[in-house]
Amino acid sequence: MIKETTAITDVLIITGKMFVDKRGSLMETFEAHDFDKKFVYEYQCFSLQRVLKGLHYQAPHPQAKLVRVVHGEIFDVAVDLRYSSPTFGAWTGEILSSVNFKQIYIPEGFAHGYYVLSDYAEVIYKNSDYYFPECGRTILWSDTHLKINWPIPKGSPPIISEKDVDGIAFGDAVVFK
Repeated sequence: MIKETTAITDVLIITGKMFVDKRGSLMETFEAHDFDKKFVYEYQCFSLQRVLKGLHYQAPHPQAKLVRVVHGEIFDVAVDLRYSSPTFGAWTGEILSSVNFKQIYIPEGFAHGYYVLSDYAEVIYKNSDYYFPECGRTILWSDTHLKINWPIPKGSPPIISEKDVDGIAFGDAVVFK
């Protein structure tokens, strides 16, 4: 696995080893010993173009995530909610696609979201802790403090859920030590 750091050093871009021959290809997407967290479950999500999900996190029970795209293309975002971190309140974003084979590793203590760039996208993500509905939190994707540069075309507002419409301001978010 090839690991690259981002603007937030704990968030990693990971590219698996690709093996190609006349029959097709095989890509290594996960090896447990490459991660300091044990992943306990995995989701596969199908979303249409212009869907924006996030910014989601759990408090307590923060989750590390490993995110990849098996079809389509997304702009994936991680926001640092670790108060003692030098990058507290900063965000990093990366285009993940079924063509570039990139994955993003987001450690515990971050909010996560993505915007679908292609006609549709299928996203798979592993989580290091179980989902606890009562612990789910959402920061408003368009929070002015964060100034996330979402690649949303003018005149094409994102499609967002009621949960995400009701997201709170970054300044009101529960943060981690």
